[in-house]
Amino acid sequence: MFSGFRARSCPKHPRNVEFRLGLGYTGMTLSADNSLGSISPDVVRGAIMFLIALIMSVAVHEFGHAWMANRLGDPLPKAQGRLTLNPVRHASLVGTIVFPLVAFASGIPLLGWGRPVQTNAAAYTRRLSRSTGRMLVAVAGPGMNLVMMVVASFLLVLLAKLQVVNGSFVEATGNYLIRLNFVLFVFNLLPMPPLDGGAVLAWFLPPSMQGMIDFLQRWGILILLAMMMTPLFSVWMVPALHLYDVWWHFILRMMAV
Repeated sequence: MFSGFRARSCPKHPRNVEFRLGLGYTGMTLSADNSLGSISPDVVRGAIMFLIALIMSVAVHEFGHAWMANRLGDPLPKAQGRLTLNPVRHASLVGTIVFPLVAFASGIPLLGWGRPVQTNAAAYTRRLSRSTGRMLVAVAGPGMNLVMMVVASFLLVLLAKLQVVNGSFVEATGNYLIRLNFVLFVFNLLPMPPLDGGAVLAWFLPPSMQGMIDFLQRWGILILLAMMMTPLFSVWMVPALHLYDVWWHFILRMMAV
């Protein structure tokens, strides 16, 4: 899920209304050869499981944005029905269903996104600066993906201990839900608008560097796409995936105890 298009005003919505867009890169393909004539039943099952995991992950991500905005005093997300874990309220037909399936069929790395959460930063509590409020709302999205990863991991350990699930279910859950949420957490914190990490960067930099933020808000999506085609992107993602491997091996050891 790419997440965190820069909050902006829109003439079709009240002034000061801003958007948090959940968008995600999974960093994986489902098959080395996904041509239509070679798709096996196992690959189709994998695609369905990935799609279910993506829908769930988008829902918790967008709920995180809505929950934090509501906690800061903005009633807009709740009024629009976004303060819920119901995936129907957060999924995008194109970004959560169609595009991931097209990516699967073509064999390109899977991408997806959800419906943007609208939030009004002017309604945030005055106890915090507006930039701090925006940062907290932005971080809450990937933060919820991290929470989901941890909860799903320990729930999987419990089910394995109770012998309710078999090895194939453990492997599938690790690949399609736990790993996905970790990747979404790390990817969305990359300090580049339109990702959620862009709001963290804007909060961290002094006002004298606002021009840099304005530039990145305008051209960040193109810079991000260019980075994803170069080894620079691996500098951010590869160490994080090694950290995930450490976490997953820890979970597997807990199952074996």
